Amino acid sequence: MVRQIAIVEDQEEEARKLTAFFQKYGSERDITFQITHFSTADSFIARYKPVYDVVLMDIMMPGTNGMDSAQILRRLDKNVTLVFVTNMAQFAVRGYEVEAFDFIVKPVTWQSFEVKADRIMAKLKNEQREESILLNLAEGKKRISPSQIIYVEVAAHKLIYHTTEGNYNVYGSMKAAQDQLNDQVFVRCNNCYLINLNYVTALGNTSVTVFGEELQVSRSRKKALTEQLNNFLGGNL
Repeated sequence: MVRQIAIVEDQEEEARKLTAFFQKYGSERDITFQITHFSTADSFIARYKPVYDVVLMDIMMPGTNGMDSAQILRRLDKNVTLVFVTNMAQFAVRGYEVEAFDFIVKPVTWQSFEVKADRIMAKLKNEQREESILLNLAEGKKRISPSQIIYVEVAAHKLIYHTTEGNYNVYGSMKAAQDQLNDQVFVRCNNCYLINLNYVTALGNTSVTVFGEELQVSRSRKKALTEQLNNFLGGNL
């Protein structure tokens, strides 16, 4: 697996050092990192796409500072692991406002980087059980977690992802959506709907209630849906 890293740092020497540390860390632990460097927070935010696993953000930079940029980042991407790199430890408390995972204090040494990187990689590994997926929306890419998806609907060659944050429309097939999610908690109740069992509150003869919405259950899929729902409720999924 390739881990996508963004380094937002205006000092070239510091950016090169962090890049070298990631390369060393990756070679020692057989991890591939793809690293993108942004010299200002403004350029990072302007070009941001939610494809990164980790963002290393300097706080004191020309233009918009790292803390203010992090607030914008969280509106664009709630899931990315954010780590501040700074010589101003007093900002640590404010990091909670933007859900920063950790701080690396400058000057960064290999020893301190290695400890922090171990923590970051452990976090990412734990999150692999529920890897986020990317949706190619008309306005750009959007990263969402499968647990946010209530159900997926197909209509006229478009997929509608009904999520806890709203609805997102993309072009695609139901088979592609099912293959991408690849999780037993997502079940077809008919040809048009792929539902998340976590949000099912009732199952009737011809319909299933998902997060307050009543969706039709086809006769051909009723038995499989009932079995999977029973297994889910019994803790067997």
